[in-house]
Order: sequence, then C-alpha cells, then structure tokens
Amino acid sequence: MTNDNLYSHLPHLTSSEEFETLLQQDNIKIERIVSSPRPNDALQCQAHDEWVALLQGEAVLEIEGKERKLVAGDHLFIPAGRVHRVLLTSDEPNCIWLALHIYPNKS
Repeated sequence: MTNDNLYSHLPHLTSSEEFETLLQQDNIKIERIVSSPRPNDALQCQAHDEWVALLQGEAVLEIEGKERKLVAGDHLFIPAGRVHRVLLTSDEPNCIWLALHIYPNKS
C-alpha cells in the first residue's frame, strides 16, 4: 500500500480536463479531476450517481438548466439522469475536484 497526495503531480492544462482514477472497486469509482480554464462544456447525462467536491479553485456548473457557483470546499450530489455540464472553471488556481461515481448494483 502506498500513499499519494491529491495536490501532487498536477498537469499543466490549457484546455479540457484530466481524469485520474484513484480507486475503483465494486460499483464505486473515485477520481481526481483537474480542469483547465477551458473545460469541456458538453452536456452530460450519466446513468450513475456522482458526488463531487471542489478542492481548489472556483467553478460554475449548470444542472438541469440552473447555474450553481462553487468555491473550494463546496460539494454536491448529482443523481443519475440529471443533465449537467461545467460552464466555467478558474485559471488561477486551476480547479481540482474529487469525484465519487456510484454505479447501479449489478443484480
């Protein structure tokens, strides 16, 4: 077992986002996401639940047509089937997110 730091080995991005899987087990996946000042703003509608925490920076999300401003320390739950996207992310500092994806149990 090794330990790592969420703030180490940060990429220098000029566009899009970088996703790094930190843990995947059963129906759970934990990711670190680093956003550039120009993230992918495509609409998403996932078949799984997602909980996100903004660890650094500021961002604006659109969820079901409503804008939500987030600052470092904010977190929210996005249930499966909710249309959402990232509209804006800060440049200095870049946004760092922790995302927990909860997939439906396989029966």
